[in-house]
Amino acid sequence: MKLIVNGEPHQVSAQSLDGLMIELEFEGEWLATAVNNELVRAAERRECLLQDGDRIEILTPKQGG
Repeated sequence: MKLIVNGEPHQVSAQSLDGLMIELEFEGEWLATAVNNELVRAAERRECLLQDGDRIEILTPKQGG
């Protein structure tokens, strides 16, 4: 399946957002996720099924000023 993750094209085998995060080695419940500009809570990632062409954002908090 072809997805856009954080603005970059990826060919993946994952079918769910949870599976995508594992496949791309993103770890942590504190990560913010969105699919096609819709927020997906950590508890909903396993049930969030992906489709070819979806745009995924996986955001990590930054420190500093």
